[in-house]
Amino acid sequence: MLQEERREEYAYVLDFMASGKSFSTKNEPVAQLIGEEWFTILEVTPKPGTTMSLGERVYIGKAERDKVALIKSRIGYSELTQTAKNELHRVISNIVKVNEKRFVDVFNNAGSLNIRQHSLELLPGIGKKHLEAIIKARNEKRFESFEDITNRVSLLQEPSKLITERIMRELQGSERFYMFTKPYVKREHRY
Repeated sequence: MLQEERREEYAYVLDFMASGKSFSTKNEPVAQLIGEEWFTILEVTPKPGTTMSLGERVYIGKAERDKVALIKSRIGYSELTQTAKNELHRVISNIVKVNEKRFVDVFNNAGSLNIRQHSLELLPGIGKKHLEAIIKARNEKRFESFEDITNRVSLLQEPSKLITERIMRELQGSERFYMFTKPYVKREHRY
């Protein structure tokens, strides 16, 4: 059975270059975006005469798009412009906060990776003691918000920041396990 290909519907603008990349021979507009659902980093061609502002949410699904003409390719973290890298943390933090229920459910539903490690331990700052406290609290009552997690699990840093930091690490591509993103593998052209 074929698995349905995961595609982003909406993305946030990380960088918009009205006259293209400085090192490119083509003088065409280009934008770098990050997907809202799977944090896919994309490079797109905007529609003629369109401008985009940093952090703006744009539609990139299959239906008629208002600002994006063409999705050129998926790119890796290392291919982002410096402006896009600077914008990335803020945009991811915003996505996590806007979709709070989705990320609170990670704390409610996360399970073990193997017999030695729990998936919540992949979040920076969560060790065995925090893990025990989280599991005990969620078994008593499911978490309802980031604030609820912070109030019920003592000495835990802000949960939205932990998730944002984890997503940043995953996008940089050196993690063993991936909770929120799909690892980017640059395809080699074969002749």
